[in-house]
Order: sequence, then structure tokens, then C-alpha cells
Amino acid sequence: MKTIVNISLGPSKDDYDFNPRFMGMDFRIIRLGTDGSIDIVADLLQEWDSRADVIGLGSIQFPFTICNKSKSEEQTKTLYQLGSKLNTPFTTGDSLRSVGHEWTIRHLQYSFGNNFFNNSLVVFFSGMINSSTANAISEYTANLKFCDPILEHGIPKFLKSVDDLKLYANELHNVLKWVPSRQFSDFAMPLRSFNEFIIQKAVRQANIIVVPYFNFYKYLRNCGFKELSGKTVITATAYDDRVKFLKERGVDMIIDSTPKILENVVGVSVLEAMIMVALDKTPETLSRDDLLEVISERRMDPRVIYPAGEKKRVNRFAFVVHPLTRDYLKKIKPVGWLSKLRPTAKLDTVEKLMAYSPPFVYSKVTGIKSPTGVEAEGWLIAIGATPRQMLAHSPEFINSRLLKAAKIAKGLGAQIIGLGALTKAMGDAGLTVAKFSDLPITTGNSYSASAALWATAEAVRKMGLIEITKGEKLKGKTMVIGATGAVGSVCAKLLATAFKEVYMVDNHDAKLLSLRESILNETKDVKVHITTRSDKYLDDMDVIVTASSLGQDETILDIEKVKPGCVITDVNRPLNFTIKDAKKRPDVLIIASGEIALPGEPEMENIGLPPGVAYSSLAEAIVLALEGRFENFSVGSDIQWEKVSEIYKLGLKHGMRLSAISGLEGVLKNDDFVRVRDLARIARRTASKIIPQK
Repeated sequence: MKTIVNISLGPSKDDYDFNPRFMGMDFRIIRLGTDGSIDIVADLLQEWDSRADVIGLGSIQFPFTICNKSKSEEQTKTLYQLGSKLNTPFTTGDSLRSVGHEWTIRHLQYSFGNNFFNNSLVVFFSGMINSSTANAISEYTANLKFCDPILEHGIPKFLKSVDDLKLYANELHNVLKWVPSRQFSDFAMPLRSFNEFIIQKAVRQANIIVVPYFNFYKYLRNCGFKELSGKTVITATAYDDRVKFLKERGVDMIIDSTPKILENVVGVSVLEAMIMVALDKTPETLSRDDLLEVISERRMDPRVIYPAGEKKRVNRFAFVVHPLTRDYLKKIKPVGWLSKLRPTAKLDTVEKLMAYSPPFVYSKVTGIKSPTGVEAEGWLIAIGATPRQMLAHSPEFINSRLLKAAKIAKGLGAQIIGLGALTKAMGDAGLTVAKFSDLPITTGNSYSASAALWATAEAVRKMGLIEITKGEKLKGKTMVIGATGAVGSVCAKLLATAFKEVYMVDNHDAKLLSLRESILNETKDVKVHITTRSDKYLDDMDVIVTASSLGQDETILDIEKVKPGCVITDVNRPLNFTIKDAKKRPDVLIIASGEIALPGEPEMENIGLPPGVAYSSLAEAIVLALEGRFENFSVGSDIQWEKVSEIYKLGLKHGMRLSAISGLEGVLKNDDFVRVRDLARIARRTASKIIPQK
């Protein structure tokens, strides 16, 4: 039996003595804590010299290896000097620690879907100590903050990159030139309090906190539930007392870079000592390759702890919102006050000025939880331009504001950003924004098409004017205006799967022919008609989808000629129809959109919908976040049929459901469907009496 003695500067209350088996060998592992006394450490080193096979030194401040020369505290230097005089091999576990810290990040990034650390906000209490972790994690996110200048020198400033950390470590960073001395900051209570405040604020805003093993409690002494709730903490050798400490402060996940392969939690010096004995190596002959081989073969993976006992994963998104009409601007208090004084003139001016306003965070979104257990949180980032103002400016004007919004979203820690109903204003349907954005983007067009047809189908069912036979296509006629556009082409394909006859209208003759051929090749038992004139078959349509306007000087259709009881779904932005149009034909149902109920208990500022309900374009960004699909999804004018189908299925997987059908004046109620249906039936009976019988 081989004996490993761990002599630690840590508390003696954590001592243990047990006999594990590791790599085919029996061991006796003894831990002897000294409660911080270096004199007791020296006595114990002499006592166990030549009695143990390997001595491990624990709870020490490891030397900094990020500098040109290794630096360490005086206490650490003393311990190394004492260890060098022993006959028995000794180790601090530094080699295993440096390999393990980097392995922890890479292993978890891969095992958690290759996206766990993507654009996370990470705060390091000491980048000098955790430089290996910092180097690895910087490959996945640029949102880093290092507290070293604050905690070491009292400088009220964070380092924000690994390059900054390297300059600081070698005393070349500019921050060291203007600093008050550490002694001054300790003496000056206001500055010390301010430093504590900015660290607490950084921790509250962060997603991940990296806490060194040494001085663990000292680093976290000013962080309570408010700062640590919902966070992921990366540390090493998380003893039970530390797990309990973090649990009481609401931490969601603890990542322990020291693997637990024995019944007791032991430090890296003990693990490295056991590997040395098992491989018959000395500290000088133990190589990184030896450690890599053992880590791989023995599955010495980092430990992941969920203090609350339930696995938790929170992904993050952002979404760009904008006022749908200038009336929405009245919700801004100064604008509302001006509109009361001179409503029309002032609002015209304000609407034009708001288009130039910089993006800003309108609302935090929380409480979204998928049935799979994954959660999502995010931010609504507002730009001030109404749809009319967007179309009045060049695509470059809008794209520049969207890129600024994406930059804000990146700084907040979002992992994907949705652009909403801005396809036409962007010119190329998001391709330029996707090319230069700091984050992957999605326009929401795929889910918008899906939700629009979802709402249409539900409206047809509620109206009850079309014969529905289970297992068969609807015996009605449907028309798509703007059929060759991004959303229109997908709507046409979806309608072809549900209706026996589809009429497609557009100015692009060749594209219409191509789309018709594509639908007939993919879908059976459907008649597809194409035309460049929206009025040709208008009075015979049961369902009409307007996916784009035909021109600035033309009306999309003459609503007076539409069949009574027709369901018109307007997915174009700006909308083709107005409340005035709807009042001309109270026997026709106009749908503006299908709205999606979000899973969980969502909380956000008012966006003009019932609580917990989102626009379909916003829902697409949320679905992708829940699924961990941080990629450009719906981008460009050619929206793919496969993606429409995929986002619909992913939405169902994560608990999305059609919650509401919105008309021109807001969410439609059951009474609205009944009223339109009754008026349509009366109009149809009247028309049948007027039309002469042949």
C-alpha cells in the first residue's frame, strides 16, 4: 500500500484518512490541515519525510505563470524551499492544475453542445491565478473582466482581455501608471467602498464567475444572494462547505476543475501524487503527456454540481423591436405630452427624429422555460424608426442601426439576435447585417410564415364557413399575393399542403412558373394557378395571404370585391390594410399575425400583446436560444421550406403554442369571429338572391 500525505495550509476540520484504490494500486491518503500555520507545515514535512511515498502540499497560492518569469508570494516560495530539502518526492499539483483548468473549459464546451461559453459574460477574481482558464475561455467569448488591478492595487478599473492581462502581469499595462497605491486605496474608505461596489456590480451582470481555490471565501466575502443568484461558478476542489456556501447564495451550477474520482473530494496535489506513484514517476519525469493519457483513460472529467439538485441551463438572446406605427411613440412620455398639444404636426416631426435615435435596451426578458428544462433570458433592444420611416431611408441607414443593436446585445451576453419584421427595410433580408454582426442573427421569417398559416388555419376553423373533413384537404380556394417573395413562397407551399386549390399572384412571371413547378413536384392533389393580377380571381377566394405589396402607387387588392367570409392574412410590414379598410367590409376577417405563447412564466415590458405572448419573429429567436442553435438561421430572401418546418417542430418541442390571432386593432376575441361569420352568411344569402338564376 502506498501512502500519500497531503499537508495543507487549509483548515484542520477538513482532515481525512482513507484507503482508496486507483490505477490498480491500493493507497492510504492522509490529509493534515495546519489552519494557515507555516511553522506547523515545516514540522509535518520533517515528520513525514521518508515515511510517505509522496507528500503533497495543499491550499497554497500557486505561482503565476502568465508573466515572463514565474512569480509567487513569499509564503509559497518558503513552502517550495522546504519541499526541495525533503528526501521524499513532493508535489503541489501545479502540473495537473494547469492541464485540468484548460481541459475543464474545452471538455464542457464540447459536452454541453459546443456553445456553453459562447459570448458569456465572465468575471475573473484573479486572472493571474486562472490564466489557463482565461486563455481557453477567451476562444469562445470576448466578454471578460479581470479584477486583478482592483484587488491587487486598489485601481478602480477592470482588465478586459487576455492581452490586457498579459501586459498587466509583466507590469507593462497603462493602468499601472495612473493608479493610487494599494496603501492609499486601503486607507481611503470611499475608494475601497467604490471598488467593492464595482466588483459586486460586475458579478451581478456576469453569467460566469471564476473563483480561485486559494482565498475562496475572501474573494466572495462581499457577494451574497443578490450577486450570485443564477450564476455559474468555476473553481477548484469544491469541498462540501464551499458547495453549501454557494447553494445558500442561489448559484445554479458549480464547475469544479478538480475531478472527483475517489469517495472523498481531494485536491490536485493528491491526485498528481497518486499518478506519480502509479506511473513510477518523479516530479521531474512526470510529463504533460503522462497526465493527458491518464485523464483520457480514467475519464477524469471536471465535476459539474447543481447545488439545487436540478440541472439548469440558461441561454441568452436579444431581439430588435420598433414602433409598429407612430401611435406607439405616444407611449414615450414626452412624445405623448407633445401629441396632446399639436397631435399631427408634432408627431410627424417626432416620427422623423426618432428614426435617428440610437438603439437602447427597452426591456429585460426573463422566466422563459422549456418543457425540456432549458431556460432562456434576453433583452429587447429598441430602434426608433417606424416601418414608414424605415422605408423612407436607405437599407444602409437601417443596417447601421441594426449593427449597433447587435453590438449592444453582444455586450449584454446575448448569444443570438432576432431582427423582427425588418426584411424589406434591410434591402437584402439580413445578409449584410449577418456578414458584419457581432452575433448570429435570424430575421424571424421562418416562424412568421409558420405562425401566419397556423393563425389562418385556426381562423378558418373558428369561422366554420369552409367544409372540413378529417384527413382531407380543405375544399376551399386560397390566394397568395407576393407569392415569390421570402415569406410568400413559403406560405404558398404551406397552403398547398392544406388546400385543394392555390392561386399565386406576383409581378415576376418566371419566378411564378418556377414556384409552381416546385410545388407540383413536392405536393400531391393540388391545383396551382398563377397570375400577375390580384383582381382576376379575387371574388372566389376563401383565404387570401398578402405577403407583399404590388407597388407604392397600387392597392394590394380591392377589398370591396372580396368574397364575404374571406379570411385575409396580412403578413406584410408595413401592413397593407388599415382600420378604415376593415370597416368597409365588416363581413371579412383580416388577420395581422399569429402570436405565440411562450413557455414558463415570461416577464417583459409591454410590446402590445397579452402577458407571456410574443410576436412570431421574437418567438423564433427564443426557440433558437432554447435549442442552443446559435447560428444565422432565417437570413436572406430565399427562406427555406425545411427551416419553416424545422422551426415549427422546434417550437412545439419547447412548448410554444398559438396563443392569439391579432387583427388590425389588436387581439381578436371569439365574439369577433362570430360577428364576422354571421355578417358573411347574411351577405352571401343576399348575394344569392340578387344574382339572376340561369
